[in-house]
Amino acid sequence: MLSGGEIDDEVPCCLSQRWKTAYVGFFGFICVYAVRVNLSVAIVCMVKSQNLTTGGTEENGTIIYQGPCRAEAESSSVYEHAEFDWSKTTQSTILASFFYGYIVTQIPAGWLADRFGGRRVFGIGMLIASICTLVFPVCARISVNLVYALRVLLGLSTAVSFPAVQSLWGRWAPPLERSKLVSFTYLGTMFGMVGTFSTSGLLCQYGFDNGWGSIFYITGGLTLLWVCAWFYITADTPDQHPRITEAERKYITSSIEYNTNIRTLKTPWKSIAMSSAVWACLTAHVCNNWTNYTLLTSLPTFMKEVLKFNIKNNGALSAVPYICQAVSGFLAGQTADILRSKRVLNTTHTRKLYQVSSFLGAGALLVAVGYSTCEKRDVAVVLLSLAVMFTGLCRAGYVVNHIDFAPRYAGVLYGITNTVATVPGMVAPIVAGALTPNKSQMEWRYVFFVCAGFDLFGAIVFGLFASGTIQDWARDEVEIEVKIPKEVEVNSDKKMEMVQAENEKTLVSVEPEVTYSTVVKRHVDLDPSDEIVKMVQF
Repeated sequence: MLSGGEIDDEVPCCLSQRWKTAYVGFFGFICVYAVRVNLSVAIVCMVKSQNLTTGGTEENGTIIYQGPCRAEAESSSVYEHAEFDWSKTTQSTILASFFYGYIVTQIPAGWLADRFGGRRVFGIGMLIASICTLVFPVCARISVNLVYALRVLLGLSTAVSFPAVQSLWGRWAPPLERSKLVSFTYLGTMFGMVGTFSTSGLLCQYGFDNGWGSIFYITGGLTLLWVCAWFYITADTPDQHPRITEAERKYITSSIEYNTNIRTLKTPWKSIAMSSAVWACLTAHVCNNWTNYTLLTSLPTFMKEVLKFNIKNNGALSAVPYICQAVSGFLAGQTADILRSKRVLNTTHTRKLYQVSSFLGAGALLVAVGYSTCEKRDVAVVLLSLAVMFTGLCRAGYVVNHIDFAPRYAGVLYGITNTVATVPGMVAPIVAGALTPNKSQMEWRYVFFVCAGFDLFGAIVFGLFASGTIQDWARDEVEIEVKIPKEVEVNSDKKMEMVQAENEKTLVSVEPEVTYSTVVKRHVDLDPSDEIVKMVQF
């Protein structure tokens, strides 16, 4: 094992292979969300306009809202290259069909990644996603049934992303760098969403293949290029990487709590089901996703129906909260590892601090948003931005917590929690629509109250039961056998020898002509931020 001075002098940081993996992973999640949300904008350009009830009067293609808060003029743009006569029901079904595939492959992807490597699972999944995206314009012009099939297949393929990357970081991220590496990688989700929303509108207007077609060709093509970079730059484990330095390899493998070269062959399903740490992560994941999916799907509608922003301003302002979320997510990852490395807080308390703060801050601000009116809509935008910013703190909370307490099974664990947490993506938008039939401020207040309720429940459960300590069922088992030949001279007093067993120092009491054999856990029941040393006497 390298000493502290050797680590500082020899192990690279920003240009290390683990950080290069984080960089390419960041762009990978930009691609994940680009191919995932591109249809949300493109469908506006694809479908011919229909007569809708707006609650206002229409003059020369411009809708003017009436009422105590005079709305801005909302441009009712008609895209001359729209090709399809899909009904509102058909459009909703197309958008929802993604989740039918997305919910299926989460757990299998985690199991496959833990057993065969996250690099291959993520790369192959994104290869399929890029192909689905590239052929979408052609298939859409042939049959709507092909569109349904492609969206389901896209959900199946992109669902592997989070479990596969969690599994990868379980083998690559040193304990005191996990928050930084994981949170930076997942920042790509927010940049992908904001970038796709903002550029797709321009491509609708000025792109090739009737505008909307260019959205799919560009996002699919960039994803295909990324797949090539992913397979070239990354490796499943440090020992398998062809360009890693020996100093970095030793630094990573000596600090991770298990042997990363041994593939996971058996998953302790019963122990996982009985683990309070797993249930804490699952609860936090579900509660966080309820708020996230509610805002992701309903925020533009709220800004239109209650705050009365026109379409142009609506798109820009809807992106502002997620820019704030990206900033808070990045800072959370950096500061969390500083607190742990300087021993201000251990891992368990760090995860609880960030996740509980995320829930309580977001919940309180969303309650305040519920009382906002269009007369003070600027205040409402600030409150929404702060609320979404607080949700970004989860990047140092439950998101990375799977790797803390079970790095060997991080992929399958994230698959389990993300499977259940996908349900809010299906249900939350329906609940928001059911609670706002008249599109009034009072009705939207109840939508935000529901989000705050989920946040409060998540804060309580995670605050009570979360753990940053590696669990018993997630440790390696190593059999140690010590035989002392008769020829060895010993004193009457017991002779003590240090036996090195794969990065673990075990103190063995040695007597002549005695064989000591036992099975021990490779690492100890200590937080990763503490010294990983335990003296065990057999």
